[in-house]
Amino acid sequence: MAVTLERDGDCAVVTIDNPPVNAASHAVRQGLMEAVATCDADPAVRTVILRCTGRTFVAGADIREFGQPPKEPHLPDVVAAIETADTPWIAAIHGTALGGGLELAMACRARIAADDAKLGLPEVNLGLIPGAGGTVRLPRLVPAETALTMVAGGKPVGAAQAHRAGLVDEVAEGDLLAAARDMARSTTGDEPRTLERPVRHPADADSFAAQKAKLIAKARGQQSIEAAVHAVARALELPADEALAAERDAFLELKASDQSAALRHIFMAERATLSDPRCKGRPHPFGTVGVIGGGTMGAGIAAACLLSGLTVILVERDGEAAQAAHERVSSILDQSARRGIVDETMRAAIGNRFSAHDGYAPLSRADLVIEAIFEEMDVKKAVFATLDTVTKADAILATNTSYLDVNAIASTVADPSRVIGLHFFSPAHIMKLLEIVVPDRVADDVVATAAAFAKRLRKTAVLSGVCDGFIANRIMSAYRREADYLIEDGALPADVDRAMRDFGFPMGVFEMQDLAGLDIAWAMRKRRAATRDPNERYVAIADKLCEQGRFGRKTGAGWYRYEDAKPVADPEVTALIDAERARKGIEPASLPDDAIMDRIVSAMQSEAQKVLDEGIASGPGDIDVVMTSGYGFPRWRGGPMFMKARQDAGERA
Repeated sequence: MAVTLERDGDCAVVTIDNPPVNAASHAVRQGLMEAVATCDADPAVRTVILRCTGRTFVAGADIREFGQPPKEPHLPDVVAAIETADTPWIAAIHGTALGGGLELAMACRARIAADDAKLGLPEVNLGLIPGAGGTVRLPRLVPAETALTMVAGGKPVGAAQAHRAGLVDEVAEGDLLAAARDMARSTTGDEPRTLERPVRHPADADSFAAQKAKLIAKARGQQSIEAAVHAVARALELPADEALAAERDAFLELKASDQSAALRHIFMAERATLSDPRCKGRPHPFGTVGVIGGGTMGAGIAAACLLSGLTVILVERDGEAAQAAHERVSSILDQSARRGIVDETMRAAIGNRFSAHDGYAPLSRADLVIEAIFEEMDVKKAVFATLDTVTKADAILATNTSYLDVNAIASTVADPSRVIGLHFFSPAHIMKLLEIVVPDRVADDVVATAAAFAKRLRKTAVLSGVCDGFIANRIMSAYRREADYLIEDGALPADVDRAMRDFGFPMGVFEMQDLAGLDIAWAMRKRRAATRDPNERYVAIADKLCEQGRFGRKTGAGWYRYEDAKPVADPEVTALIDAERARKGIEPASLPDDAIMDRIVSAMQSEAQKVLDEGIASGPGDIDVVMTSGYGFPRWRGGPMFMKARQDAGERA
């Protein structure tokens, strides 16, 4: 049964057992309603403890029910029944109490949490707001500022922070159920119900208004975040019953929206990226990771491994470079400590698991080696030839190449089955996407190890076949090429970037190029010049910027001029664009923002379809995950292939 009830003296223990995450499914809701009625009807029951089996408390609603007709009892009714029950309920929280799970807990008279528990209302990430009273009850338990951050930000808080804020009454140091029983014995039944408590108004109205405005501005068009801000504001001003009704109306409206459908698509797609049977096998151990190259990418990879509890051996070309790499990694770890990701004790322990060297010999201890040097095939082949002689025969060898042929790299070693691609995105310790590039002769257990490694690093991993640029960079190159066509045809870089930001991207393609450095792509274009199709349209404006030493932010000028680190439109770039148009005889046309985005998204979709047709990606969902996680495609639009499916369906209708 999904919900069971046991007696422990005058205390009833209601247990939810609905693996894997105890979602608030119909069976759970029905079981809880029956438990409320049973306990209230039994005068011998003085208190009720609500707990869950398995690894977590209720981690939210059952998203699988979203596309089905709603079935009573609805979650708001269950939450209300627990809160208004004659017998006081106590929530014993372990793992995660998220969304509907936290709403159930907030309806209880008291809450006790394990010290490693997480509590949150992440509905905005699915294009929703809490729909069972979360926005109304939370600001009666925690300060308004905290409630706004939790509801509109969607990130959970730890047990200690929840306790300080007032969301939980106690943090259990030992056995959670035993501590909950102690709390039950001290419960009088006179404790106020959550909705009977006064709201905790903001300490500073002006600061709170600024907090709301900042959240809405950062939403970049995502409706649920703005709706969450308004819901919390209503809860602070309206009577509880009116705020609850308004919250439910807003929830149902958002649930039916295209944005929520898009965000739910991405949510499910991210959880399906490693469904390939090869990812389910038994992985090799990978406790010690070697990293070759200590530049920006290599240092980020090393830091990501260290922050995940792995031992890292970094190799550079000489002692000076090794020392610089060590300092670079240490700086990233120090930043993590300052941001509270690790405490001082953990920071010191991490340092003991890291070493940098100027020779390959220490890599003999590594279980997994990741090459992260510059994009030059001959150099990479030389590195792998060396690795073939110094590493253990069963060590996995990975390349972080962004474009190059992983099959060709694998052919360098005696056993190509141990070679795989691990394409990180910079900065590697922050960016969530990891492309696992699967060459032809790789062993299944190596793929399984790569998948396990990605999970250990808490990355969103996608399998890709071998082609130029794999999934991410191949599609990015296509829409960047279309952006080049746009500026020849009549737009300016600022026009394209503005259109992309208004569409929901964090930055435009030309701002992104300036940030990454124009010289990187220029070097690639020069390598490919000999094989370029002479009939293909080619835009040389970026090449000419590079010839002038304009490599982007790092040189103070690229597509933009940089003043106080801010991009400013540069008349010199406009003059260069005008000259190129004149040279080719192009009469510039007026290109409104919607026309710009139609062309950019169409270029993405066209290339993505080729990627699918060639079997490089296993499904359209993987492409949407790559574009949202790797290149900032707005999640609330679902990704280019989700949009294409919607467009195609509309045309068929």
